[in-house]
Amino acid sequence: MQKETILNIGFDDTDSPKGMCTTYLAYRLVDSLKKEKVEFLDYPRLIRFNPNIPWKTRGNGAVALKIKTSRPDVVKNKVIRFVKKFSDLKNGANPAVVFFENADIPEEFTQFSKHALWQLISRNHAKKFVADHNIESFYIGNGQGLVGAIGAIGYRFSDHTYELLIYRKKSQFGKKRKIVADSVRQMQETTYPRTFNSYDTKKQKILFAPHGPDPVFFGIRGEDVGSLLDASQLIKTQEKPIGHMIFKSNQGTGDHLQNEIDVCSLRPYCSGIVTGVVSVEPKIEKGGHVMFGIKKDGIEINCAVYKETGITKHTMNLILGDKICVGGGIRKASSKHNRVLNVEFFQVLSLEKKIILVNPTCTKCKKHMKSKGKGQGFECVRCGKKSPKKEIRQISRQIKKQVYIPQVSAHRHLTRPQQRLGTANRETRFDSSIPWFYANQN
Repeated sequence: MQKETILNIGFDDTDSPKGMCTTYLAYRLVDSLKKEKVEFLDYPRLIRFNPNIPWKTRGNGAVALKIKTSRPDVVKNKVIRFVKKFSDLKNGANPAVVFFENADIPEEFTQFSKHALWQLISRNHAKKFVADHNIESFYIGNGQGLVGAIGAIGYRFSDHTYELLIYRKKSQFGKKRKIVADSVRQMQETTYPRTFNSYDTKKQKILFAPHGPDPVFFGIRGEDVGSLLDASQLIKTQEKPIGHMIFKSNQGTGDHLQNEIDVCSLRPYCSGIVTGVVSVEPKIEKGGHVMFGIKKDGIEINCAVYKETGITKHTMNLILGDKICVGGGIRKASSKHNRVLNVEFFQVLSLEKKIILVNPTCTKCKKHMKSKGKGQGFECVRCGKKSPKKEIRQISRQIKKQVYIPQVSAHRHLTRPQQRLGTANRETRFDSSIPWFYANQN
C-alpha cells in the first residue's frame, strides 16, 4: 500500500475582470478530488491580500487546499489541468499553482504571506522564492499568480471568518442575478451578529452578490459554518445553483492594517497604520472628499477620506492637536498630488480642547454684551456694564474617542465590520461531517 502524504496546494490569478473566479476553480477541483476519495484536512482557504495592488482582480484573493493523499503526483497533474481549463487566459489571467508536501509550513512561507498582506511583492521576488526553496510550482503567463499561491499556503490565522459561496450553472454566467432583496435583509437581521455585510439597510442594497459575469451567485460571510448554512436557507430566488463550498478566510479581519507604515519612505501601494497628531485641519475638496494632515516624528502625511466612505462628516470634526491612528493605503504620487494615505478607518485616541472667543456675558443681565468698536471693549445694552475683552469658552466636541469605519457599502473584503471590532475568532476545528461542500449531480 502506497504511503499517504500531506499536500498543500496554493493557486491564484486564474480570473480576470471579465470573468471566471479562483474560488470556482477550487470548487470544481474539490468536486473532482472528492470523487478520488482524498482526505481534506481543513476547509479551503480564501486569503485576501493587499487591496491596494493596482493590477489586482476584484478582491485580490488566493486559494489553498490541504489534503492527504497516497497519489500526490496524480493530484498535482489534475490541479494543473484544472488551472489550464478554468483560468481566463484569453482575458489576461496569469495563473500559478504551488505544491508543498509537508504537514508543517516553514516560517519562510509565513513571512512571505505577511508581507503580501501589506506590501507590493514583485513576481520576480516570488519566482526567486520558489527557486531558492526548491518549491514545486507551475504558472502560465508572467508568473504573477505565484505571489498569492505562496501566500495562501503560508498564511497563519490569528483571527478568521468563513464564507459560503454559492455557484451558478454555466448557462447563467453573465445573466442578471434575481434575488429577493427583502429575504437578504431578513436573513441579515435573523443571523446578526453571526453573519455580516450581506445587506446595506441604509441604501436598501444587496451587498453579498457580485455584479459581473463570474460563476459566483452570492456569498455569505460569518463567524461559523453552521450560521452560514442556516443563513443560506433563508435566501429566496428562482435560480437553481449548482452547489456551494465554504471557505475559511481572513475577510473582515483588517489583517492588512496591522503593519506600522514607515513615514520616512511611504512606499506606494503599501497598507498599514500611522499614529500621529492632526497638523493640517480637514478641508472639503471638490467631489465631497476630505483632505487633512497628520504629523509623526516631524514628518507630515497627507490623508484623504473619500465621500463614499460615509465618514467625511466625522473627519471634518477633527482639529489641530487631536491624536489619531489612521489605517489605509498609500496612493502613488501624481503630477498634481504628492503621495497620499487613502483612509480606510481612523481611531481617535485623544482630543484637544476646542476653545473659542465670544463676546463677554453681563453678570447681571446674563446677556451677551455688544462691541463698542475696534479696541473699545464691550458694553451691556441693558444696564451699561462694561468689559474690556472677549471671553474664552470651551465648547463640546462633536467627535468621540472611538473607531470610525466606512459605511457597510464602502467596505473592502478585509475591512473589519463594526460588529467584529474588539473580537477575534480563533476556533480552528475542521468538522468534515458538516456539509461544507455540495455539488448538485443533476
